[in-house]
Amino acid sequence: INVLLWWEPFGQPWRTADCLRRYNITGCRVSADRSRYSEAQAVLFHHRDLVQHGAQGLPRGLPPRPPHQLWVWMNFESPSHSPGLRGLTGLFNWTMSYRRDSDIFVPYGYLYTPPAPRPFVLPRKTRLVAWVISNWNEKDARVRYYRQLKEHLAIDVYGAQGLALAKDGLVKTVLAYKFYLAFENSQHTDYITEKLWRNAFAASAVPVVLGPHRANYERFIPPDSFIHVNDFPSPQLLATYLKFLDKSQPNYMRYFAWRKKYEVHVSSFWDEHFCKVCEAVRAAGNQIKTVRNLAGWFES
Repeated sequence: INVLLWWEPFGQPWRTADCLRRYNITGCRVSADRSRYSEAQAVLFHHRDLVQHGAQGLPRGLPPRPPHQLWVWMNFESPSHSPGLRGLTGLFNWTMSYRRDSDIFVPYGYLYTPPAPRPFVLPRKTRLVAWVISNWNEKDARVRYYRQLKEHLAIDVYGAQGLALAKDGLVKTVLAYKFYLAFENSQHTDYITEKLWRNAFAASAVPVVLGPHRANYERFIPPDSFIHVNDFPSPQLLATYLKFLDKSQPNYMRYFAWRKKYEVHVSSFWDEHFCKVCEAVRAAGNQIKTVRNLAGWFES
């Protein structure tokens, strides 16, 4: 299966995807060489780069679009940070995103059951609550909620407006904390990012989430693996509950019961996504469809 990247995501050189070794996907060749356009079974278009270059940057003219070639729209930003969706009607055959109803579903992470469960050992926790934020916007729901929560609870903030974070030291830093504020930059269906999967779960911190509603999280993770801000009538009551858990080890440990059964997979950008395209093309055969209303679907 030949997959062509029309643009390398964010203009960053990507490392070659070893689909066989890493994901057990055979016969996958991914290239950013546009001279291979006519032989590509799938062409991948990253939305942020499409917006930057404009629709005039899409393939047009000669060579014509080969029959059965699939154009795949790829986006891992939320609708709030995905401008330019309206002009993309009828262009693409498939969608690839964190949305579970995408044609190619690649979440930011997922839980899986390992062949042999490994005993879970909680790292030593010496601090209470951490939050890492790179883009600070006072209008965002997450910043507004933080402002109220910090009136009742000590929160160590890293990144924008906060403490410096050692390069590649995020997980190592959060390991010392009991709780992590996995606050999304906007609230949309299935938009549950590395803030939960890597920043909290990989660091063995209990995520305090602000994002889609609780039932949406429970499609992907056990109900006793996280704390949702919506579970509490006010930030003050959430703060009271976190302080209670800090003093009650048995109650705190209940948030790790799921670790006896599941392991955490954090998706690898971007090689995992490219390899998944090969897998999907092979599974689809010659089926072709067109995404008629991309904006209406993605913004729903």
